Amino acid sequence: MKLKNLCSLLAVLGFSAYAQAAPLDASAASSAPVAEHHAPEQGTGLTEQKLVQAKEFMAASANPLATEAGYDILKRGGSAIDAMIAMQTTLSLTEPQSSGLGGGAFLVYWDNTEKKLTTFDARETAPEAVTDKLFLDENGEPLKFMQAVVGGRSVGVPGVPKLLEDVHKRYGKLPWKTLFDKPVELAEQGFAVSPRMAKSIAQNLEQLQRHPATAAYFLPEGKPLEAGTVLKNPEFAKTVKLLAKHGSEPFYSGMPAINIVKTVAAADNPGSITLDDLKSYRVIERTPVCAPYREYEICGMGAPSSGGIALGQIFGILQHFNMRTLGAENILSWRLLGDASRLAFADRDYYVADPQFADVPVDAMLHPAYLKLRAGSIAERYGALPSVSPGGFARTQGKGEGMELPSTSHLVIVDKDGNVVSMTTSIENAFGSTLMANGYLLNNELTDFAFKPVDAEGKAVANSAAGGKRPRSSMAPTIVLKNGQPYLAVGSPGGSRIIGYVAKTLTAHLDWGMDIQQAIDLPNMLNRTGTYELEQNTPAADKAPVLERLGYKVQVRDLNSGVQGIVIHAEGLQGGADPRREGKVMGN
Repeated sequence: MKLKNLCSLLAVLGFSAYAQAAPLDASAASSAPVAEHHAPEQGTGLTEQKLVQAKEFMAASANPLATEAGYDILKRGGSAIDAMIAMQTTLSLTEPQSSGLGGGAFLVYWDNTEKKLTTFDARETAPEAVTDKLFLDENGEPLKFMQAVVGGRSVGVPGVPKLLEDVHKRYGKLPWKTLFDKPVELAEQGFAVSPRMAKSIAQNLEQLQRHPATAAYFLPEGKPLEAGTVLKNPEFAKTVKLLAKHGSEPFYSGMPAINIVKTVAAADNPGSITLDDLKSYRVIERTPVCAPYREYEICGMGAPSSGGIALGQIFGILQHFNMRTLGAENILSWRLLGDASRLAFADRDYYVADPQFADVPVDAMLHPAYLKLRAGSIAERYGALPSVSPGGFARTQGKGEGMELPSTSHLVIVDKDGNVVSMTTSIENAFGSTLMANGYLLNNELTDFAFKPVDAEGKAVANSAAGGKRPRSSMAPTIVLKNGQPYLAVGSPGGSRIIGYVAKTLTAHLDWGMDIQQAIDLPNMLNRTGTYELEQNTPAADKAPVLERLGYKVQVRDLNSGVQGIVIHAEGLQGGADPRREGKVMGN
């Protein structure tokens, strides 16, 4: 594409000219003026968040009570892992619609003593009895999503309790049993139901009514809990006390495990989890997926998550464009970001699955030569790519279209010793399977498998269900390195939109000079498989006409990210929380 032709198009569209360098000239991507930042408009429903600064340590999560629990641990001299344990356990109680002891997580961790980055896969696994026909009806047709979700069929073996214990043994500083005081106190004495929790209950009444224990907790006397109601959970307190005293073992072979098996089997849509499935669960330490970008390395979780791989591809493509010069207000920045994401999703849908069950060509998908070709396909056009296809990596598997919904949470922590946690945690759908056992909700993560095991071309889908397999995810806990040291910890909930939320935040901070709170606040605009989604009631919605003229289908809608981020400078820490949720940052 000739630069003068592209500039002519932009003049017609009413936007400033493209960067004064060839589109594939990465060397021109030098520093540029900071883009003007637009704060959330009044009436958007966003809460005001301010940049938080600290010197020694910091914690951020999507729930104030969870952040306070982590802050208390850090203040007592605990490690980032100690704080994570207190925060995750508290989130299980105070944000039950999003994550908990009945779910799974991906953890990216910087060990500042060893100067090493590693990741832990605590994704749920399918029971051994599961086959690729898990979500097909008697006629071989896929179930409707809510038919699959509610009940025991969708429940995978939880990973969170094992993760908490495993990483504490390696990186904990305070005694294990001292980390649970806050969630036990809140469960016994009660906590105020937050507006977000109350709203989520009101939005999911039909599912919550189906199981007596769940309905009794969230809909006492048949009425949904209202914001501000003081809620107690003595069964949860008892469960956490057991965790504090005996570790995770009872959750996989003791009475809590037996309760899970009974609850899943007795549901009106029963599942097949056995005690053997629970006893055999293992957390897997995996090598991080890292990709260079400018002077940084963007590192995250590899398969079975697609998050780290997709971000590596997106920024491997953007590496070839002058994003800094273009800036946040130039529609071409969003065209590049949108089509880079579309190309990454094309590969994700075909190739990413549990690496113990599928050949995931990570090195090929992140190879610089391949990503330069992908960038070239974007640079050749005036507007949106008319279509995208996966790379030709000896493709034998088919396209897998799994549903991945956004009820998830993210937390970030930096301790005074320089250790860093970035963890995304989930039970998948709002309130998971809606089954409760031991005082907490059980996940429905198995619905992240592709419902159809064979695609329209007759090829087997990599992300089809199987016994012992972990479903594909888009969770993208990220740690950005600069000069080999951690510079930024970030991540978000949001289902498959997580990738776009994190990519937007990284671009806004790394390329457009926004501080981390401004980058999180920036209205969401993302493109997964063709339709450009724009955040309603924000300036992003105003970009619909020009994106349509560039060739995109456009949808203006709620884009409820939940980004938390901490930037690590030589002089201290800066933290931000997403105004779209109830996040809180605390530091000292």
